[in-house]
Amino acid sequence: MTFHAMLLGAASSLALCAATGAAYAQHPVSGVILDERGAPLPGAQVRVRELGLTTATNRQGEFTFLSLPAGETQLEISYLGLPTGVRDITVSATDANFITFTLADSQGEDRIIITGQILDSTARALNQQRTNDATTNIISADTIGRFPDANIAEALQRVPGFAVARDQGEGRFINLRGAPGDFTGITVDGVAVGSPDPETRAVDLDTIPSDIVAALEVSKTLLPNQDADSIAGSVNLVTRSPFDRPGFNVTGQGGVSYNEFGGGNDRRASGTVSNTSADGRFGALLSASYSRTDRQVDNIESAWTIEDIGGQDVFIVESQEFKDYDTVRERSALTGALEFRPDDATRFFINGSYSRFRDDEFRNTLLVLYADGDLEPGATNGNATWSDTRIEKEWRNRIVQNEITTIQAGGEHLIGGGELDYSLSYSRSEQFNPRRAQFLFRSTLRPTLSYDFADSDNPALSLFTTNEHLDAARYNFRENVFRGQTTEQDEIAARINYAFNGSLFANPAEFRTGASVRDRDVTNDNEQYRDRRGVANPGQPLSAFLSDERSQNFGYFLGQKYDPARVTAYLNGIEATSTQADVRRVPQSTTADYDAAERIYAVYGMATVEAGATRVVAGLRVEHTEFEGSAPFIDDNEDIRINSISRDYTNWFPNLTVRHEFSDNFIGRVALTRAISRPRYQDVVPRVEEGDRTSLPVEVNRGNPDLRETLSNNFDAGLEYYFTPLGLAAVNVFYKDLEDYEFTLVRDGTYEGLPAEITTAENAPEGFIRGIELTYQQQFVNLPGFLSNTGVFANYTWTDAEITLAAPIAGSDTRILPGQSDTILNLAVFYETDRFSARLSWNDRSDYLQEVDGSDSRLDTFWEGRKQLDFTASYDVTDRLGVFFEAKNLTNTEGVRYVGDRSRVIEREAFGYTLFGGLRFDF
Repeated sequence: MTFHAMLLGAASSLALCAATGAAYAQHPVSGVILDERGAPLPGAQVRVRELGLTTATNRQGEFTFLSLPAGETQLEISYLGLPTGVRDITVSATDANFITFTLADSQGEDRIIITGQILDSTARALNQQRTNDATTNIISADTIGRFPDANIAEALQRVPGFAVARDQGEGRFINLRGAPGDFTGITVDGVAVGSPDPETRAVDLDTIPSDIVAALEVSKTLLPNQDADSIAGSVNLVTRSPFDRPGFNVTGQGGVSYNEFGGGNDRRASGTVSNTSADGRFGALLSASYSRTDRQVDNIESAWTIEDIGGQDVFIVESQEFKDYDTVRERSALTGALEFRPDDATRFFINGSYSRFRDDEFRNTLLVLYADGDLEPGATNGNATWSDTRIEKEWRNRIVQNEITTIQAGGEHLIGGGELDYSLSYSRSEQFNPRRAQFLFRSTLRPTLSYDFADSDNPALSLFTTNEHLDAARYNFRENVFRGQTTEQDEIAARINYAFNGSLFANPAEFRTGASVRDRDVTNDNEQYRDRRGVANPGQPLSAFLSDERSQNFGYFLGQKYDPARVTAYLNGIEATSTQADVRRVPQSTTADYDAAERIYAVYGMATVEAGATRVVAGLRVEHTEFEGSAPFIDDNEDIRINSISRDYTNWFPNLTVRHEFSDNFIGRVALTRAISRPRYQDVVPRVEEGDRTSLPVEVNRGNPDLRETLSNNFDAGLEYYFTPLGLAAVNVFYKDLEDYEFTLVRDGTYEGLPAEITTAENAPEGFIRGIELTYQQQFVNLPGFLSNTGVFANYTWTDAEITLAAPIAGSDTRILPGQSDTILNLAVFYETDRFSARLSWNDRSDYLQEVDGSDSRLDTFWEGRKQLDFTASYDVTDRLGVFFEAKNLTNTEGVRYVGDRSRVIEREAFGYTLFGGLRFDF
């Protein structure tokens, strides 16, 4: 089917849909609902009961009915935490119909009689969630601020269904409902962002600080007007608008911390300035955020394999790395917004965001290379002796910088009896290495060493008794290494949507149609240099580069740390010499590169029908994808040539979503949807990346140009019951039927006649993800005394997932999904008064698979689940000034990775707890 035929078919279906409805008289009515402080109330349900029409206010408290008949009518407004209000209005056939409602505890000419507390962020979030057609979770900025979550990944871990993959204790990637991170689309104010990481489509959410957003909008079921590349769901990061709080406002916060490991500290500050004109027609906003973390991390990694010893399979350790980290992590961000509303029917806007994450890492590493020697007789699982081993001492300085930029301009108009909106956007994601250097010395000693993993976390190692690694005089210069990698993703997108009211099957309906184009270009460039020449030798012994600081990793004394100033001086002086063409590692610098271009054209049509207490959304989205990719390779004559692919495909995404109100506060939803996850760029381009041929087996990473997109047919159903004051009990079930699931496989094989470990991506013909989410939150106002100020937030998610392979691998034709934890639990208890609040929160994620080994499933890699306890407290000294305190990882939970069984630990990492305190102000 051609793209033009797709457009013609979609346009025809939309025209037929529009012709089905008989339009109402075209008199739009819009307005805004505010609290008595003048703050907007999002998620208020506004109903014209006599006509069967319902809408909800947006984040600025605004609502619109596109078509109401002229004359007298009645609006009914319901909002969790307040009594229902009713207001008679007159719809003019000639003048603009714009009305401001103030929900307050007194009655006036323009006021609805409402009594109750001033609603906090929890009320605003729950009201938006209650009125949405799709299954959603809304997390406000204030809610995020009450947990010690410095970045977006960590903020999302509190949401039902989310689990977080961490790096050095900080959340980085997310898994939603047991699905891999690639299955969750990330947008900033509706603008799709790509991943800075060249190996995945999952966005590194540690790049974006949590204090620049106004809210997180999580859509777990999609509607036809949303991009389809979100099998698990989508997360929209909503930045602040000047109309969130009309008038002039200045807010900010800042503080410092103490980190247990290394005694370093965090410094964090953020602020927002916004203003709107007196007539409410123009608004401007600027916000900024900066944080810096100084931390030390202990890390041990052991490489396990299986050896045939006397006809028996024995698990042995080939090497160990003892890594002592000193890291400095910085996050900085800017957001800005300009909005112009020349009249009540028109809005123009431009907004943008910039986030930067910089990880400056100094790493002292002691390497023990057992397999460079000989395995002595008598080895058993986890217990062996090696003779003639090697010992190396390495220093690394790796700086990784991620940047994510978005900018968007557009407009909204009430026109022709309908609502037109459009936007043009640009996003850029980039990752690069300002420095990535290694400095290595090798000992001339070849000792006999043994290990005993009876205690898998703290193995008994003979090296730390005999201490051969402490003899600095026996180390000689081995090599320096300079590396660099730059990945860039640029996307330009344009969207247009039009909505109008009518009727369908004698019921009021809203019809919506739209189109979009997304054009993304991706490049990845890698450079590697290794210099072992005499000219690179510093001419000084190892001791000349060591400091007086001890390097301690868990209970193991590694010796003295490298002196960063001395090593940096050497690297700065030698870099020009050691990055010349004759020491460039040509295969590694060439075969990791790739270019890709992806264009996605989409059209959709949908109808939302009101049938009493039931709202039905039915529609169709069609997306056409054009993809081009290329990668260099080295031919048999050692000439560099280019492999290229080009292909296109069209996918159809029907959608049926039903929302039913059993009562105003008892909501049920059912959704049948279809979604897509396109292949990762590096996996589908025709790439053959080879590792070091002098180290066998050779590590080879292949692209698979035949890799297909993953499709999912989804079923979701849920019940939500909202109760006073601001309580929620909810249950949601989900099932995803997967087609052509993309998974990464590591196999033993041969490459250019050499033994190789080959990594490639393949499609599993079918699979599934299924599960259940339970949510409960409540403040216990009926308890006596101070207990009436207590409450609880709790959610639990259970998932089960499996893929069926095209052919058995290592004796099995099924596999569990990487990233999928069976259970996720969040529990927070809180105490809150007008000025003081405190929360103790518990997060628990069970074990999950990281990587499949295609040769032997016993070598599959897993991460152990983590349990973490956090605490926050705040006190408002005045209405404008407050203090806060945070304590993170009070359980001192470590990160543990293992092969096949928990007794075979391949990585253990500890980072300690963090205590943080500071001030907040609001003027």
